[in-house]
Amino acid sequence: MTIPIGRREFIAALGGTAAWPLAARAQQPSTLPVIGFLNSASRGPSGPFRPFLDAFHQGLNEGGYVEGRNVVIEYRWAGGQFARLPELAADLVARRVSLIAATGGAVSARAAKGATSTIPILFIGGQDPVADGIVTSLNQPGGNATGVALRTLELMTKRLELLRELVPHAAAVALLVNPTDVTNELEAKDVEAMMRAIGGNMVLLKASAENDFEPTFASAARQQADALLVSPNPFFTARRAQIVTLAARHGMPAAYPWREYVDAGGLMSYGPSIVGAYRQIGLYAGRILKGEKPSGLPVQMPIKFELIINLKAAQALRLTIPRIMLIRADEVIE
Repeated sequence: MTIPIGRREFIAALGGTAAWPLAARAQQPSTLPVIGFLNSASRGPSGPFRPFLDAFHQGLNEGGYVEGRNVVIEYRWAGGQFARLPELAADLVARRVSLIAATGGAVSARAAKGATSTIPILFIGGQDPVADGIVTSLNQPGGNATGVALRTLELMTKRLELLRELVPHAAAVALLVNPTDVTNELEAKDVEAMMRAIGGNMVLLKASAENDFEPTFASAARQQADALLVSPNPFFTARRAQIVTLAARHGMPAAYPWREYVDAGGLMSYGPSIVGAYRQIGLYAGRILKGEKPSGLPVQMPIKFELIINLKAAQALRLTIPRIMLIRADEVIE
């Protein structure tokens, strides 16, 4: 049962769920616009990125475009191998797509930006697309790219605060990062500084392949980590069920970046709606296909954030959720 405590919306309210898209069809008339959909993760009929892709289709449909009817989508999935993204982006450019939806983290946006300076790019990025060189400013992006920036880095310390509120005795907090992500050093620096300020320490955990997770969690246990923070990396998002299972197996309270982890059985999440971000770039895709330029479409920033708590997970960990945290929560899952 889900108990709604209140809702905070990100960018715009979501409607129904779009149907799982059909594969791009070679037999479609060549006059139809073609969207290149680039993602760092893997696709499957019931895979972990399905709700995000559904939201992209929802936004696209709201703009008047339906895959297989009046638009074609060419999909390129890197399967968690970030090094493949530049090659996949170059392939979409060679196919002269109308625009590229570069999703699955800033790493996809950088690959698309490196492949073309003319084809419109829609991204879902992390902390700062200006610093990353993807846009010149948030309000007037300039160039050929715009999208959604999720402010992931500054939210890491907020999640640590919430985790410490939930597990006040935690002297050592583990931080799980992907070493192939350029933001991992910044994340580690911020968390380490915050833990040092309260007299604790950080245990740095690294994983960049599926078989890294079990030994990484075993290492956290050996180092007596009391709790866990998970980086908002797309590789981890795609493997959230595995991460949630291992955290439960090791009895480790964890704070996650997206509510999808809590839906998968995780303890707690705090952050914007990633589903909302995918819907937003679907809306932007429709506007660009109708003639608007990405240079004039502001980069969207989340202004609302959700605190989601899973009481069943808390009970399994023998944790008592403070009443004040329950009151502040946007949703409590029993």
